[in-house]
Amino acid sequence: MGAGDNLLLKLDQTVTGVLSEWDVYTSGLAVGILSFLVYQVITNRDPDAHPLLLSRQAQASPVRNEGESAIFRAPSAPHGLPLNSGLGVKDKEDSKWSRGRDGDLRDVWKKVITGELDREGKETGVRGQISTVFGTENIVVHDLADITRQINLIGKNIKQNGGQIAAIYLPNSIEFLAALFACSFYDLTAVLIPHDLPTEHVISFLEKSKADTIIADVGSFPFDVVTKGHPTLKQLVWVVDEGNRHLDWNEIPTGTGGAVNVSTWSEIIQEQEPTAGTELPAINRSVEPKNVIGFGPSGELVEYTQANLVAGIAGQLTSIPNTQRITNSDLFLPADSLTSIYTLVLTLAALFSNASVALNSVASKNPDLVYATQGISPTVIVVSSSTLAKSHAETAVRMNSSFYHLVHWLQRRSLVQQGVMPLANVFSRYYDSLRPVVGTTKGTLRLIYVSEQIGGDSTPLRAKTLTDLRIYLGARIIYALTAPKVAGAIAQTSPFDYRIDDAEESSHFGAPVSSVEIFFKDTKNNKTTDESPAGELFARGPAVIGDEAALGVEGRIKADQTLALM
Repeated sequence: MGAGDNLLLKLDQTVTGVLSEWDVYTSGLAVGILSFLVYQVITNRDPDAHPLLLSRQAQASPVRNEGESAIFRAPSAPHGLPLNSGLGVKDKEDSKWSRGRDGDLRDVWKKVITGELDREGKETGVRGQISTVFGTENIVVHDLADITRQINLIGKNIKQNGGQIAAIYLPNSIEFLAALFACSFYDLTAVLIPHDLPTEHVISFLEKSKADTIIADVGSFPFDVVTKGHPTLKQLVWVVDEGNRHLDWNEIPTGTGGAVNVSTWSEIIQEQEPTAGTELPAINRSVEPKNVIGFGPSGELVEYTQANLVAGIAGQLTSIPNTQRITNSDLFLPADSLTSIYTLVLTLAALFSNASVALNSVASKNPDLVYATQGISPTVIVVSSSTLAKSHAETAVRMNSSFYHLVHWLQRRSLVQQGVMPLANVFSRYYDSLRPVVGTTKGTLRLIYVSEQIGGDSTPLRAKTLTDLRIYLGARIIYALTAPKVAGAIAQTSPFDYRIDDAEESSHFGAPVSSVEIFFKDTKNNKTTDESPAGELFARGPAVIGDEAALGVEGRIKADQTLALM
């Protein structure tokens, strides 16, 4: 018998032995192994971002000064080139190869009414919508031409009555945006006062800003108390809802004097001819529009130039991957107050991107996420960290069964180890009724912006909490560090960074945005070494008030070149 015959005989004996001992347990084991292999092949996906992009996120300067760290920048704004300072606005006479102007807030609104441009710089006619949400069913879509008319008539009215500094004391509304743009077009300083404050705080902010005009929703403060506490007030514009417009809101209470010109928003608009205010005023580029004043968490006055604001907008437009940028197909919802500079800059960035924007008065300080998104299906939202922390705590209590912990572990494994957003399956869908109901259409939300403000009362979020929220909400999350002295964000995480560091009390903040660079100065407790940059955090760039500011906290750069607070 040849060697080949012996080999075949042994193979036959082996197969016969295996099959002779085959039983139901062997069948189950074989099916299990085969199913696992097939599942791995079918569900295998490339990571959302290459691991090397996450391992070195910021770029350090090649040299540093004594007592300071190297300067860290975003990869999209490398050293040797200027930081991103503006919107790149091109006028009709400009070459398509030119860089374009930085622009200001007037250019943001002009982009809203012009719509998207094609690669040749020609208008496509595609415009976003601006809507106001009242409850779960009443959604009002505003005509852009009518908003332009409101901008013109309100701005002209304030200017004609001697106004120079206009305080905006409104919830998130179309009147808030119109008043802000009216100030830019009509050379007025806008003052953003957080809504729902005690009257004494409102008076204090009016005094600090020296406002001579205030635009407020009717009944938001006692007229006589404010006029006595701030006697230099010249004009008051009440914003009255439709149900109360039949009342006389122009009457001045007895004993308060007649120095204040009281009018209502609707009367200013309706008293003019329908053709009045339809065209924006001619823009004198040699005259810079006035600043925008806000207030920090401690009540300190913070004054942003138009250059600061457009640099902050530009930083948001260019600091995230192209696939995740806000576009015309998005519905953007600011689920936090527009008096927050981070929320405002993101909203202006959405408007400049010709995305649709939804507004509602529920979006005040730390609202409930479910209530804030009722009646619409946003694709991109900006919320406070306290709102997300509350939503996480409530959801974790509901989704606490042993079987869900297994499902959650598998989904977290997809995020952390495979670097991809987990796909819904039959097991995860079983728990859909326990997840937060964000919007009217499931699966629409794709991106969440959330921030932690230096010196504020925001809740720090751990990387593990952010991972849980990605699973609960089915959306990517950008976590930003903000400060009153910086328009927009200082630094923010990549939407594809799903990693977890259990040793950290709170998540890192990614790399700086493209309009800001950061560095550290040595302190008593933390000093920079060649291996570990640390110390007091400083920000520099066109989005920073005064071009450079100490932020009052200590931080460090981690091994992956991301910013973390000490």
